[in-house]
Amino acid sequence: MNSKKIVIIDDHPLLREGLKSIIQQDARFEVVGEAGDGTTGLEMIDRLVPDLVILDITLPDMSGLQVAKKIKNKNHKIIIVSMHSKIEYIIEAFQAGATGYMVKESARENLIAGLQTVCRGEYFLDSAVIAVLVQKLRGMPPKEMTIEDPAYSTLTPREQEILRYFAEGLKPREIAKNLYISPKTVDNHRSNIMHKLNLANTVELVRYAAKIGLVDMEK
Repeated sequence: MNSKKIVIIDDHPLLREGLKSIIQQDARFEVVGEAGDGTTGLEMIDRLVPDLVILDITLPDMSGLQVAKKIKNKNHKIIIVSMHSKIEYIIEAFQAGATGYMVKESARENLIAGLQTVCRGEYFLDSAVIAVLVQKLRGMPPKEMTIEDPAYSTLTPREQEILRYFAEGLKPREIAKNLYISPKTVDNHRSNIMHKLNLANTVELVRYAAKIGLVDMEK
């Protein structure tokens, strides 16, 4: 099986070496190029046509998000590996075309898992990033707040309640405990919610929650 080709774009040579050393431990992936700025990185991507691009947000000539936008519609999976963990950066990264996001401190434990996940066509968020999202999602609107979204109104009161719990980052078993129902019942409600809202994964759920006001972006 051919290994997946990777280009790393980060302005810190030691960080690039660290990422390479992690990737070299798995024969399914190969670092074919590295760059310290966005301009060189874009030229390298065009020349080497990698399967995956690992990007830092802070680069000397342009942001990693700008690089991501430039290659968004090409056949490159993009993972942001950054020191930034604010939800604003995370959301902007996925809007720019990223398929994975992790903080640098998590790379040693989670980089290979992230590469495998995005190669399967799925989104990846490491546990440190999810913790930030959960903290943000706890700024929930009061229950009496009216959400004027046609899709949201198709949910039953119980489904709306479970959606709020999922938006907070709770797992099915935790939700089941809070509502005194079985985890299987929670999973069934979750399937109904995702179907009614036409959502495919957790990232889309977070985006939807932000769109309708379940996430307070100002806190």
